[in-house]
Amino acid sequence: MENVIEIEGLTKKYGQYKAVNNLDLTIERGEVFGLLGPNGAGKSTTILMLLGLTEPDEGSARVCGIDPVQFPIRVKKKVGYLPEDVGFYDDLSGFDNLVFTARLNNIPQDIAEMRAHELLEKVGLEREKDKMAGKYSRGMRQRLGLADVLIKEPEVIILDEPTLGIDPAGVKAFLQLIVKLSREDGITVLFSSHHLYQVQQVCDRVGIFVEGKLLAKGNIGELSRQLFSSNSHVIEGGIEPLNGNSSKAVSLEDLNNRVKKIPGVAKVSFENRRFVLEAESDIAHLVSAVIAEAGYGLSYLSKKEYGLDDIYSRYFQ
Repeated sequence: MENVIEIEGLTKKYGQYKAVNNLDLTIERGEVFGLLGPNGAGKSTTILMLLGLTEPDEGSARVCGIDPVQFPIRVKKKVGYLPEDVGFYDDLSGFDNLVFTARLNNIPQDIAEMRAHELLEKVGLEREKDKMAGKYSRGMRQRLGLADVLIKEPEVIILDEPTLGIDPAGVKAFLQLIVKLSREDGITVLFSSHHLYQVQQVCDRVGIFVEGKLLAKGNIGELSRQLFSSNSHVIEGGIEPLNGNSSKAVSLEDLNNRVKKIPGVAKVSFENRRFVLEAESDIAHLVSAVIAEAGYGLSYLSKKEYGLDDIYSRYFQ
């Protein structure tokens, strides 16, 4: 796969404070990458350097093969940027705002109007196209902002905390739209946020960013394996002898030994007809089969796969 964003040793200082500290990162074409970290972690500073809006003190970045320090205008032609608070002309309609942006990007009037109609329909604002932007809700403004970003047909879109202030239903629709755009149009997305659940919902890979440093990167499974000794799945259950006939069931010690032999099981313990095991992958179906062969039935079974909240908490620990 082609790398659309390449960052090497990127550092930005404000006095003695390092807002971004020796950052290395690559993002592939068509990927949705989540830059996850608390407020003040350096996410926005990184974005500004990628856009050529501020210069690094050390290191380099290339966006679509272009150095944003040397050629910031060329980068801006390739990249669409949606900040957390989008600015529009409130006395213009949503449609007119999009056409105005298109004309600023040297797009002819007829093509600008055609794209504006298409994008307003795509983001679900076709019925609101003639409403003044000043009358739009927060969620509507963010969707209009996404259309505004897409009007110049960028190769990359950068979203900086785009869901702040949007109600839960609006957030869900917005996130689904981002994934759809990436999958259908092959757009590369850099999604910066401190909302773990949202990042987990939409991103192919995640970078955990704290105090200017990228502590880890990968998909959820890879990060889980890095942190939890490869045993990223926990299975808990209760057992009872089949038909209440304990004479046909093996002992718990024998059952424990049988379960241990299942490929992928790292740890298992049985106590008072309850068991807990750790495994490299979801092997609940294999565990269930071994328990049934041993003369037991399951009274309950629950599975847990470590999610982004567990990973994030562990890094801070």
